[in-house]
Amino acid sequence: METLTISKEAKAFDINRIRRDFPILQGKMRGKPIAFLDNAASSQKPQIVLDALNDYYRTQNANIHRGVYELSQIATEAYENARRTVQNFLGAKSDKEIVFLRGATEGINLVAATFGRKNIQQGDEIIISEMEHHSNIVPWQLLCEEKGAKLRVIPINDEGELETEAFKNLLSERTKLVALVHISNSLGTVNPVKEIIELAHEYGVPVLLDGAQAVPHQKVNVQELDCDFYTFSGHKIFGPTGIGVLYGKEALLEDMPPYQGGGDMILSVTFEKTIFNELPHKFEAGTPNIAGTVGLAVALNYIQSVGYEPIAAHEKALLNHAAEALSSIDGLRIIGTAKEKASVLSFDIEGAHPHDIGQFLDYEGIAVRTGHHCTQPVMKRFNVPATTRASFSFYNTMEEIDRLAIGLKKVIDVFVQQKS
Repeated sequence: METLTISKEAKAFDINRIRRDFPILQGKMRGKPIAFLDNAASSQKPQIVLDALNDYYRTQNANIHRGVYELSQIATEAYENARRTVQNFLGAKSDKEIVFLRGATEGINLVAATFGRKNIQQGDEIIISEMEHHSNIVPWQLLCEEKGAKLRVIPINDEGELETEAFKNLLSERTKLVALVHISNSLGTVNPVKEIIELAHEYGVPVLLDGAQAVPHQKVNVQELDCDFYTFSGHKIFGPTGIGVLYGKEALLEDMPPYQGGGDMILSVTFEKTIFNELPHKFEAGTPNIAGTVGLAVALNYIQSVGYEPIAAHEKALLNHAAEALSSIDGLRIIGTAKEKASVLSFDIEGAHPHDIGQFLDYEGIAVRTGHHCTQPVMKRFNVPATTRASFSFYNTMEEIDRLAIGLKKVIDVFVQQKS
């Protein structure tokens, strides 16, 4: 990786002030200060989000859209204000294009079950990539099996980058959808999604982007990207668990059938016929995660108050420091060395199983993720059963990365050198 020149944004970044916003970072793990390096799995929550959840349940809790009493009206306003917050956050044209659901996984499944079932026929093709999370593989496999369609896969090179020329060759009149991860959770690769979208649109093919790993690290504008669907999870962007977002272009959402049946997604029901509600309520059956939407809106406002430019500068410095520190360790191999990377470092150590590495680091107060990271095809591509993954957020420090490097050297002393 290239040497980083520290920008004025990174120099001005007050990491100590940021860390004070996150109560859990003041705690300990195994009696040692927490070094939380598992942010690609789930991020920590600032106090302002915790306060918003507590305040909702203490002062506003009521079901929405149905009640004529004041508490219900307050809760409804908070819920719909959250939708408008997400609309502005993503740069969507309308709040009708914002659907609340449980997370990115449900967003992908919704598109597969509605757009997919209506538009995919026998002999059609869906294109994904070799670096996809299982949640952007399995729903399309199920759909293809049901419809007699075919799943086509964009390969990746040895650096963990998409082979865009291969993608061009996969596109054809049979292609009916492209579903692609914006940033890889196991490699950190930032994909050239705008180029992919433009190429797909030349064939009139809609594109779904899995943005779960992207929105915590970079500003996303769905109109500038011109993607047709975009989905992300709240818990990866400093919000609550169990809440997520699906953006879809209004014309596409209007044409799609409902995902689930129940309350609030209808205008009228008789035994003869049901008339469905308008967007986006058509896709939000039953009582939603109201508190989750409130907390998500606060989390999005929080990250924007910190600013994506200083966040990107700090995380780039963290990534470069970590890559340099880990590359100097004998026997350690970094998996995924794309030119455009987010703050994820996956690696293996010859002679040490990733689970052993993770458990050893746990006793050092360092939280990392080990396993296949729900990307088993990536593991197969790089001929490893699993990797250890350190993933950084803007509240992480250089000192935590130094602790990681020291811990990994101890791992080699214990698990590798003693065996030899």
